[in-house]
Amino acid sequence: MRRASPFAFVDGALDRADALRDDPDALAALWLQAGVIALDAQGKALANAEGRLHELDGAKLGGGPDGCTFLGLRDGRGWFLADAPALDAPQRIDLRSAAAQWPAWQATLFAQARALQHWHRQHRYCGACGGPLRYRRAGWLGFCDACGSEHYPRTDQAIIVAVDGDGRLLLGRQAAWPQRRWSVIAGFVEPGETLEQTVAREVLEETGVRVDPGSARYLASQPWPFPSALMLGFIARAQPDAPQANEELEAAGWFSAEEVRAGLARDWREADCAGEGIVLPAPLSIARHVIQTWLDGQDAA
Repeated sequence: MRRASPFAFVDGALDRADALRDDPDALAALWLQAGVIALDAQGKALANAEGRLHELDGAKLGGGPDGCTFLGLRDGRGWFLADAPALDAPQRIDLRSAAAQWPAWQATLFAQARALQHWHRQHRYCGACGGPLRYRRAGWLGFCDACGSEHYPRTDQAIIVAVDGDGRLLLGRQAAWPQRRWSVIAGFVEPGETLEQTVAREVLEETGVRVDPGSARYLASQPWPFPSALMLGFIARAQPDAPQANEELEAAGWFSAEEVRAGLARDWREADCAGEGIVLPAPLSIARHVIQTWLDGQDAA
């Protein structure tokens, strides 16, 4: 049995069933027993009075799957994404809150739906000629009738890295964060760049610390639909340079294993409360995983 992921939006992923996207008859048959997740214009999902997923039923909604996005299969049952403006539910819930409350597979379903919704809303017109897009393949292909261009869902790759310098961990904080929140360094991959080169460049740009690109070791990845990133987790070694925060970070610094262990032990929800010591990211994030991996390495050494 596969071990559960230590962070959100990974476990329970649907069978994307790509071949069914071009099969309207199969999609219509699935709709009769389909589960439907509905999101509003802010990307919040319909929820029941307890904050759980307010699952809609294709048969009860009637009609067919036209206008909905086919997300995939779970145990042979189809799942679709629908817009929520005309639908009602006791409440609506954001993705971060759902990740802390819902079963893992439902949070992963929500993350997939949210990323696709964002792509649809941000890509309504052709980037080549400006013509309106018409969505095909059950919502997975934007087609421009004016020039024939095809447009596919976009995912922005970003690295997130635990940087070690002589047994200390490099952390930074942004000015907009809660007053005690710190995290590892992250940044987007640029064209023509390897992931290892991105690690070295982003750390240098944000902190002035020099990383050996050859030391960067891949750990894991996490879909991060805030709104459309894929976080690629690394651990790397660096020169113990004095960190110098730039315009992206309010502060950066080296922290001992004892400080990091204490930061993980504190309640991440109290990062904006008065108190001593740092507070590190929530368990839903791969940031916490790469930090824990670094700490485990220190303990093993």
